[in-house]
Amino acid sequence: MSSASPPPAREFTDPPNYQFPTHRLTRVMRNPDKQPLVLVACGSFSPLTYLHLRMFEMAKDYVRQNTDLEIVGGYLSPVSDQYKKPGLLSAQHRTNMCNLAAEQTSQWLMVDPWEAFQSYQRTAVVLDHFEYEINTKRGGIEASDGTRKPARIMLLAGSDLIATMSEPGVWSELDLDHILGRYGVLIIERAGADMDQAIDSLSRWRHNIHLIHQLVQNDVSSTKVRLFLRRGLSVRYLLPAPVVDYIEEHGLYMDDGPNSSAASGAIAAEKEKGKEREASSSAS
Repeated sequence: MSSASPPPAREFTDPPNYQFPTHRLTRVMRNPDKQPLVLVACGSFSPLTYLHLRMFEMAKDYVRQNTDLEIVGGYLSPVSDQYKKPGLLSAQHRTNMCNLAAEQTSQWLMVDPWEAFQSYQRTAVVLDHFEYEINTKRGGIEASDGTRKPARIMLLAGSDLIATMSEPGVWSELDLDHILGRYGVLIIERAGADMDQAIDSLSRWRHNIHLIHQLVQNDVSSTKVRLFLRRGLSVRYLLPAPVVDYIEEHGLYMDDGPNSSAASGAIAAEKEKGKEREASSSAS
C-alpha cells in the first residue's frame, strides 16, 4: 500500500464560510514507522445508517491487522444536491444527520461539508480536495519522532461502488486510474454480493483494492429505511438514535418520491460528467 506520486495541481472552490474540519484529526501519530491514513466515504447518506458507521470500524480493524498504516482520521462526505438523484433530501438535512451521528456516536469520525454545498464534484476531485487540505495546506501529520509524514488518502465504500466501476462506460478511465491508482479503495462487502468478477475486471489496480468481509452480515440500506418510513414503520435501531429523532422532528421521508440506489445515482452523475468532458475535448 505504497503512496503514489503527487496529484496534479488543481484549484478548489470552497462553499461560503467553509472550514475544513480537523477537530478529531490525529495531531501526532503513535507509531513513527507507519504511514498516516485518512479514510473518506462519499455518498448520499439519505439517511445515514449504522452500516455507514460500521464501515469505518471494519476498515479500522482491517488496517490495523493487515497494513503498515495508522488511521489518523475518518470523514463522511455527503454528496451535492446536484447529484441528480430523484428524491434526494437536501444537503442541509443530510449533513445535519451525519454530524449528529458522528459527534454523538463516534470519537473519531468527522463530516466534511465541502462536497455537499456546491456543484457536483467527481469522486476523484473530492479525494484531491482531502489531499490538498491535509497534505498541502497542513503539511501532513506529525509523527512521534518530530517528523511530518504525508497522509495516505483512501476511499471507503460498499461493494456496490466497485461494481459500477467495473461496468464499461460508467467511469472515465482517467478517473478510475486516479481513484484506484493513486489513492486506492477499501471495499466493504454487501450481503449476497459477488465481488470476484468486478475486481477481476479492475485487475490493473488490484493491489490498491482492499476487500473487507463482514464478519456479521448487515444489509440495512438507506433505500430500505426510506421505504420503511414511507410505510410508517419504525426505523429505530437501524439508524443512530439522534438521526431517528431528527427525521421525526422534521417529518422527513414521509412522502419520498421514487428513489434509485446510491450506486445508480453515482452512475448517472458520472455519466453526465463524462459527457461534459467529452464535449469539452471536442470543442478544444
